[in-house]
Amino acid sequence: MHYLVGDLQGCCDAFDRLLAEIGFSPSRDRLHVLGDLVNRGPQSLRTLERLRGLGPSATCLLGNHDLHLLAAAEHVRPLHRSDTLGEILASPEREGWLDWVRQCPLADTAHGWLLVHAGVVPQWDAAQTLALAGEVGALLRGPDLAAFLRVMYGNEPLRWDASLTGPDRWRFVINVLTRIRFCSDDGTLDFATKDAAAAAPPGFRPWFEVPDRRTAGTPIAFGHWSTLGLRLEPMLMALDTGCVWGGRLSAVRVDGGRRELVQVPCS
Repeated sequence: MHYLVGDLQGCCDAFDRLLAEIGFSPSRDRLHVLGDLVNRGPQSLRTLERLRGLGPSATCLLGNHDLHLLAAAEHVRPLHRSDTLGEILASPEREGWLDWVRQCPLADTAHGWLLVHAGVVPQWDAAQTLALAGEVGALLRGPDLAAFLRVMYGNEPLRWDASLTGPDRWRFVINVLTRIRFCSDDGTLDFATKDAAAAAPPGFRPWFEVPDRRTAGTPIAFGHWSTLGLRLEPMLMALDTGCVWGGRLSAVRVDGGRRELVQVPCS
């Protein structure tokens, strides 16, 4: 049984309830967690412990909060008042945890679904999305992590161009895969608006509503957008249901063409 799981954000108690609800068996089942494993919730370290303990039964994507953990560890970004990363950073196994996080991909596939944390731009198809995720993932796993993280942050460039190289290319890929919500029909990104789909600023729309996007024929599952809420559509699943904000933690079974939703409440 293969399950796609929405944003955990350090809510390990809810994750344990979800595993119990689906009767998870590491020898039989497989989880695909859609990023934002840690932060804001009260049990970031316990969440990593639980996920790593599942071994090959769990594949986890990187989300923006997971990248923030790496950046804070390298003193590239300061911790925010709302961050809950202190236990990881103070752990005697700190380097092991950070290395484990670095191995997580930025995009993946499962039973015909393209898996990303946030979304894609209209110019990319599934193959290009996976290739670009792999390109940037290799840098995150490479020997110059701190140097990469120092050029990773920022909103520019706002539009994809195949001729992009170096930090501009890497930054754009990171921003799309871990931050996108709204974009224009030509793929220009908007980072100012974090509200629900109806709050799109003039000239923009949710990335998955852009006409003729190249992934329109590819089923895509993503998290990241808690104000969007649960969406279970034939070619689209949005699974960040705001667990860290007192909502629910969601999983959907997808093997064999299934679409079976499992949810548990979050405190």
